[in-house]
Amino acid sequence: MLRLHGFAVSNYFNMAKLALLEKGADFEINTVHSSQDAEFLAKSPRGKVPFLETEQGFISETNVILEYIEETQGGKALLPSDPFARATVRALAKEVELYIELPARSCYPEVFFGGKVEQSVKDKAKADLQAGVATLRRHGSFAPYVAGSEMTIADILFLYSIDLAQIVGKKLFGIDLLGDWPEAQALLELLNQNPHVQSIAADKNAEMAAFIAAMAGQRK
Repeated sequence: MLRLHGFAVSNYFNMAKLALLEKGADFEINTVHSSQDAEFLAKSPRGKVPFLETEQGFISETNVILEYIEETQGGKALLPSDPFARATVRALAKEVELYIELPARSCYPEVFFGGKVEQSVKDKAKADLQAGVATLRRHGSFAPYVAGSEMTIADILFLYSIDLAQIVGKKLFGIDLLGDWPEAQALLELLNQNPHVQSIAADKNAEMAAFIAAMAGQRK
């Protein structure tokens, strides 16, 4: 049986969890946080979550985990069968990660945990987020899903990246990243109606207060 290691507040953990649920995979969860302990590093070389435990060993890095899940589990396909279409989905997913998720993440300490981020970092994040949304808008189909008529890995990245990016945009910069993009807003509404997404959100909300308190305590 597959075993997914991580915690419910992590957006990357939730990406992997949603893929497993959508595929109907048989798996269990081990709640654990990032660590630099030797035992942990033997399973996740960078000390990050999530990582996936398989019969052959451990797999880290979320995009690789998603690919492994798609390649080894039956059920709903999260990548198209056509090679060009698959490449397009992978490109869209990478664009979301590099140009939306990561710029927003650079501002998380100030937005969510009571810290401060240097103005130069915030300025770069704002420009990168706006450029990232423009990139996705040019490349994605949103008909109704990111890559077309079917839900794919690109939608999983979108769902668990754009929500946090929107909070960063509104709180730090006073901008609505999706304000004039009704197709993207409609997709978020559609994805949030998914029962698996709703279940993941409930688990996340149950852990959120304790997680924020713990992070704030680390900064004192």
